[in-house]
Amino acid sequence: MTAFIIVILVVVLLIIWLLTCMCIVPQGNAWVVESLGKYSATWQAGLHIRKPIIERIARKISLKEQVADFEPQSVITKDNVTMNVDSVVYFQVIDPKALTYGVERPIAAIENLCATTLRNIIGSMTLDETLTSREKINNETIKVLDEATNKWGIDITRVEVQNITPPKSIQEAMEKQMKAEREKRAVILTAEGEKQSAITRAEGEKESAILRADALREEKVRTAQGEAEAIAAVAEAQARAIELVNNARPSKEYLSIRSMEAAEKMADGQATKIIVPSELQDLTSLVTLIKEGK
Repeated sequence: MTAFIIVILVVVLLIIWLLTCMCIVPQGNAWVVESLGKYSATWQAGLHIRKPIIERIARKISLKEQVADFEPQSVITKDNVTMNVDSVVYFQVIDPKALTYGVERPIAAIENLCATTLRNIIGSMTLDETLTSREKINNETIKVLDEATNKWGIDITRVEVQNITPPKSIQEAMEKQMKAEREKRAVILTAEGEKQSAITRAEGEKESAILRADALREEKVRTAQGEAEAIAAVAEAQARAIELVNNARPSKEYLSIRSMEAAEKMADGQATKIIVPSELQDLTSLVTLIKEGK
């Protein structure tokens, strides 16, 4: 009975020992293992058996991309303007062994290196260049950081300069300059609008005058054409009447009567005296054919 209990205890202890030796590395992680104080292996995601007493887990490292948001750094530009620069660094561990044995505090090392790099880059620029060359600062910073951190097993994927904060006096001066520029642009736009409006009005008046002149000329031309056509029509009618009279061969008596009718029409006025020719006196017994008007 005692031997049975001992066997059970041994089996239980063996199971516990096996469970403590089993190591499961999560996905996206890597464990650095040391054997008797020396680097032994880098365990990737999965199940691993650790040798008790001999092996130990030196460091557990995340292989996922990480972000480090650093405190604003004080930098001085080429034209001696002091400003604060806030930067963010994105990085990823690509060599767990190099990270474990290459640098003691990697985040602090990256922060100090980033601050030094920003001071060097911005120190070679003026204030205006710094404010307008953020992309250039990012590219030069990532180039320097990536070159320095490769030996630590770290890959710098992106560097972003979030905020560039000049002194308050510089900000006030910049705001005044921007306000003056906006007012200048507004004045220029107003002047351009007035100029364009005046040009448009002048062109409209010019076109209107041209149209009125064309209409007046067209009216005169049409009036002249109408009068010419009327005169031509009257002349043609008279010619036609004369032609018809000639073709009819009227008698002398008929012509005399027509003459008398014409004379009566001529006498249909005021203070008018008509003397009838002798030829007409022979055609009628009326002696007095003289009509005096009032």
